[in-house]
Amino acid sequence: MALLDDVKLALRISSSAFNGEVTDLIAAARADLKLSGVLAAKADADAPDALIKRAITTYAKANFGFDNPDADRLRESYNMLKAHLTLSQEYTVEADAS
Repeated sequence: MALLDDVKLALRISSSAFNGEVTDLIAAARADLKLSGVLAAKADADAPDALIKRAITTYAKANFGFDNPDADRLRESYNMLKAHLTLSQEYTVEADAS
């Protein structure tokens, strides 16, 4: 399943009416992760690993819609996950090609 479909499922969206907004949220989450120090190769992967996927999904859930009573809790969860990613060399240091 494509990342867009996974995020839409997490947001409980079945139509394509919000595809543009969800795609923008995915791009914003990826940009935020890279700005924080996560490797672009990890953040922009077509099939991201479970932690990156969870971070992107949580970011989208925190920022989708206007009346989201869980937005603060989800934003905090995203920020904690992002902090863990940026503290891990697996997500911040390029692997040697040798």
